Amino acid sequence: MITGSYDTLGSGLKSPFASKETLVRCVPYVQFRWGPGRGVKTYCDGRKGGAQCFGLLGGTVLLRLMDNTLHIPKYKWKYNRSTILKNIRTLPPPYTLQSRYLYIPSNGTLSITNLSRSDSGEYTLETFDSDGRNSGIQTLQLTVEAPVSFAQMIHECLSQGQMKVSCLSEGGDSPQYSWTLDGHILTDSELFSRNNDANVIVLRQNISGRLVCSARNQVSSFFKEIQISTCGFIFINCSMNGTQISKWVLKENNTLCVESTTTSSGMWAIIAFGGLLIILVISFAIICVKRKKQHNKFDDDRELENCDRRRRRRQEEQQGEIQEEYGRVKNKPRHSDVKLHLHKDGLYANVHKNP
Repeated sequence: MITGSYDTLGSGLKSPFASKETLVRCVPYVQFRWGPGRGVKTYCDGRKGGAQCFGLLGGTVLLRLMDNTLHIPKYKWKYNRSTILKNIRTLPPPYTLQSRYLYIPSNGTLSITNLSRSDSGEYTLETFDSDGRNSGIQTLQLTVEAPVSFAQMIHECLSQGQMKVSCLSEGGDSPQYSWTLDGHILTDSELFSRNNDANVIVLRQNISGRLVCSARNQVSSFFKEIQISTCGFIFINCSMNGTQISKWVLKENNTLCVESTTTSSGMWAIIAFGGLLIILVISFAIICVKRKKQHNKFDDDRELENCDRRRRRRQEEQQGEIQEEYGRVKNKPRHSDVKLHLHKDGLYANVHKNP
């Protein structure tokens, strides 16, 4: 996506022929876009003399070299030594001198419409006293320029991955170019060619972003922008078969240092697989330990239950024997005293013979 803007400029310039205090202000009254300079007015104040002013081709310029003519007995306007007008007090103001010239004596302003390149030159105002003697000379240098404009902005990839970008303009006198990337002026680290003032630049392989080209001259300015990306190159820096390789190559066609890259990738894959295997082994060991603890607990509970069952069986057997012994003693003739004693393990008898 390419966008653009076009504006007229006001200029504040010091003339090389003027004193240090001389300053000319050229202020456009009307702004225009995408067309010639008709309707654009530039005001040029040269009352201090030796000033320089710029007018837009096809526009209008207002030249002022004096305050008014009320207290000036005699004066004369010249253009490149040719007289434009003299005292013409017999005519009602404003004075239309030619089809493109208009003079307003109340403020000492000369207006020139539909400017052409032939209007460039030196404009002089000579004043005289009542005796006809020269009392002062004011000069103003006018330069008429065509506005700058763009036809298109072109970018292309070079064989080594750099990007060539061109700003192609239509018309315009003495355009000056400047470039920015994402809002900042291009640096040497971004420029492959270091000429930042040309309409053609070459960017390095890794540069991308919003690129803006601006063109201007003394009467206008214009800019266009484009979003650029890299040309798909990568920087290779490795050693292959004992040879150090450091260069930019197209990524999709790269065959350099592929082995080392593959080996590195395989090494990382092995490390990852080994880590996963260790995690699986540890998890399996934890599960086995838990299951073993559960099994041992079950065996212990089972053993306790068997021991309790055997103890109850033994008590039952002892009680049976005691009952049987008791029955035999009870049915036997008394030849002895039998004393029964209660013991924690059951009943037992002591037999005492009678004397």
